[in-house]
Amino acid sequence: MKASCRLADMRIQLATVPGDPARPNEDWAATALPASGLGGLLVVLDGVTPPPGNGDCVHDVPWFTARLGGALTELSASRRDMTLAEILAESIRRTADAHRDTCDLSHPRTPQATVVLARWDEAELEYLVLSDSALLLARADGTVRAVLDDRLDRVPRASLVSDAVADSLVRNKAGGFFTAAADPSVAALAVTGREPLAPLRAVLALTDGATRWVETFREGSWADCVALVRKAGPEGLIERVRALEAGDSERAFLGGGKRHDDATVVLVEV
Repeated sequence: MKASCRLADMRIQLATVPGDPARPNEDWAATALPASGLGGLLVVLDGVTPPPGNGDCVHDVPWFTARLGGALTELSASRRDMTLAEILAESIRRTADAHRDTCDLSHPRTPQATVVLARWDEAELEYLVLSDSALLLARADGTVRAVLDDRLDRVPRASLVSDAVADSLVRNKAGGFFTAAADPSVAALAVTGREPLAPLRAVLALTDGATRWVETFREGSWADCVALVRKAGPEGLIERVRALEAGDSERAFLGGGKRHDDATVVLVEV
């Protein structure tokens, strides 16, 4: 699926592709622009795929990401008085309340997701990143700042069951890494900040199925990634990732990870 829209001098493009066409896409993305044209927002979630038979929730990951993503979008648009961390905490609380009577939310594999949020007005951009999705801020001078939550990268490999499945001892635990699940307090652990809007020319949000182009296959820098998406569009980046995955028959790059992962890219050009 892909979508684009224009409002004044702003252009937004979005593409999301499942890792396996036979399975639901567990990524979730949304953008919103007010009628005034003086701001906007984006929300990108990467649902965490649980191991088969693990967990005690009657809801699947797409249900969770749709609930959480809907709450994040509504609150980010309507509650300018709340910070993005406060909005994430309230959205997690709302989503947990929607299924705490039927599900064991204390289980380490309760549905969960990584989070990227960005919200801007005519003066500045506010951002939030939790876990291993990425937000790239491209400035008019050609520099690109990558906003990353790198705690998963700092977890010793010996503490992980595999590259794709993290042990419950390090997920949402001190000394490990954090995702949006059922505990609103993790919102305070997200990477947050603000940037003046005037120097920015593009904002790019990616789930880790798309960041593979940089982080797994080492095809270029974050600045190269932004340049590629601005030229070929979000779907162009995903197509290149899929080609690299298909060509890695010896798993020299992928190792024990998924052959293909859900991939979502949102580009905002200011």
